Amino acid sequence: MLLRYFYDENLAHASYVVGCQATGEAVVVDPMRDIVVYEELAAKENLNIVGALETHIHADFVSGSRELANRFGATLYVSDEGDADWKYQNIDHLNHQLLKDGDQFKIGNLIFDVMHTPGHTPESISFLLTDRGGSADKAMGIFTGDFVFVGDVGRPDLLEKAAGMKGTSEAGAKEMFKSLERFKKLPDYLQVWPAHGAGSACGKALGAIPSTTVGYEKLFNWALQYDDAMAFQKELLDGQPEPPSYFAVMKSVNKTGVELLKNLPKPKVLGSAGELEKLIADGHQVLDLRPSSSFGNGYIPGTINIPFNKSFANWAGWIVDYKEPLYLLLEPESIDLVFEALHSIGIDGVAGYADVSNIIQEVNQLDSYTSVSPDQAKKMIEDGEGNILDVRSQSEYDEGHIEQADHIMVGTLKNRLEEVNANKTVIVQCQSGARSAIATSILKANGIDNLVNLTGGYLKWKEELSV
Repeated sequence: MLLRYFYDENLAHASYVVGCQATGEAVVVDPMRDIVVYEELAAKENLNIVGALETHIHADFVSGSRELANRFGATLYVSDEGDADWKYQNIDHLNHQLLKDGDQFKIGNLIFDVMHTPGHTPESISFLLTDRGGSADKAMGIFTGDFVFVGDVGRPDLLEKAAGMKGTSEAGAKEMFKSLERFKKLPDYLQVWPAHGAGSACGKALGAIPSTTVGYEKLFNWALQYDDAMAFQKELLDGQPEPPSYFAVMKSVNKTGVELLKNLPKPKVLGSAGELEKLIADGHQVLDLRPSSSFGNGYIPGTINIPFNKSFANWAGWIVDYKEPLYLLLEPESIDLVFEALHSIGIDGVAGYADVSNIIQEVNQLDSYTSVSPDQAKKMIEDGEGNILDVRSQSEYDEGHIEQADHIMVGTLKNRLEEVNANKTVIVQCQSGARSAIATSILKANGIDNLVNLTGGYLKWKEELSV
């Protein structure tokens, strides 16, 4: 048997290739949209990818199952659990097998048993894997998707918070408790292969270790320590981070399907600063992907800064309007990686891009913003010249914040501009300075110029001012 682990650090997403070397067949569990890595492995190991297994309708990335179906003719193995709202659509033209609790299917000498594990979502399933290529007659591991993570479990509130499905949080928490009771009965030696690691918004305390065992999670996973259903449900729902707004889009996309990557139109290369400035004047969204320090020192007015780093896809999902064309200012050598990140969360509407270094040099008048130290910010507040805008998450704000700070999480800022108190200088603050730089660019792009960015954020404030 062959088992390979793939990890997208931008989305904290794990996928797996499982192959039977005796028959040359393989499947991919919870595949990412860009399937190149699977193609390369299949060619290297002389395998044919015959299946794509999905543990549920994902909310945080675009599944690559349909890409695999198109490239390899792979069969989609997907859940048939849950009610009508959680059934896969537009798959009748594809080879597929609908799965329910207790179903079993074979790939070569590999046996997959289906276990319905609702809670994160109603249709969630897990796959128990048995390798019958040798003498084993019991499962060696379980692909849990967003059911059980290392040190955590899947959150049940996404349907309500991201998709607007009222009342589903408590219902999901009840289902999660029941699913975990079943999980506790599995053998301790069973390996656990989840779909996410630390940094994912699909839970609140995910570990960074790639895999675990049932026995280890029984001992140390907080969610498996509860015998009282009500106490568990309260703890599960408490303190969950804000789900990115794009999660609702992903649910729809993965339910109904998206355009194949090979069919997407090629973006236009912007030829001049004048062309870009006209796009901005016409109201188009333009992202500048430079580091915040470079952006703050000089940028084209009207552009929004989301630095291209590990957090890029997450913040792009929060901030980009999926329904409108998108234009990018970037370094040419990063083009492929940028497009891969955007496509992974379904942002396919990139209409054009330009070399940011060349464009910046052509612009007659750049804008900039000022950053201030905690001491300077404190003096502005004491003198009545400024007020703090905290753009961190709700849980971070609740754990501690600067006195009298206003709070608007950066991902929601573009839709809450009327709440920004700009009667005084707005001192934009996050935890360390990265998110406040993004927030500052959003405010500036929307005409709020009376602002400064707090260098080092709340951590620096506490360190220097002992708050």
